[in-house]
Amino acid sequence: MEIITGRLTADAEVKELQNDKKVTNFRLAINYRYRRNGETAEDTTYVDCAYWLNSGVAKFLTKGTQVQLYGRLGVNAWVNANNEAKAIITFHVNDLTLLGKAGNAWEEKAGKPAKKTKAVDTDVTGSGDDDLPF
Repeated sequence: MEIITGRLTADAEVKELQNDKKVTNFRLAINYRYRRNGETAEDTTYVDCAYWLNSGVAKFLTKGTQVQLYGRLGVNAWVNANNEAKAIITFHVNDLTLLGKAGNAWEEKAGKPAKKTKAVDTDVTGSGDDDLPF
C-alpha cells in the first residue's frame, strides 16, 4: 500500500458506470520542494485518482483541497492515433483523509453553516495550597 499527499487540481467528478456503480475521479498535484545551488526549486507530479467506495465524498473533494490517499500506484500505457507512446500515472484509492482547505469551503459546499464556538475561560490560577509534591 502506498501513501501520497497532495492538492486537487479541480473539483472531483462522479461517473456512473454500468450496474449502477459509481467512481469518483480527480487529479492530484504532488509538489516536491528542494534546494538547488542555494535556490529553492520545485517539481510537481500529477496523478489521476479513482475512488470507488463512496461517491458522496466528491462534494468535499474540491479544487485546492489537500488530501492524503492510501492505495496503490499504477500506470496506464497506450499508443495514440499518431503512433506515439503515451502513459499516465494512476492511483487506485482505498482510503482518503481530508487534510485541509482554506476558509469554510467544506461547510459551504456541504450546505452546512460553519460551527460557532464560545470562548472558554482557561484561567487555572489556584491558591497554591494543594498537596501536590511538585
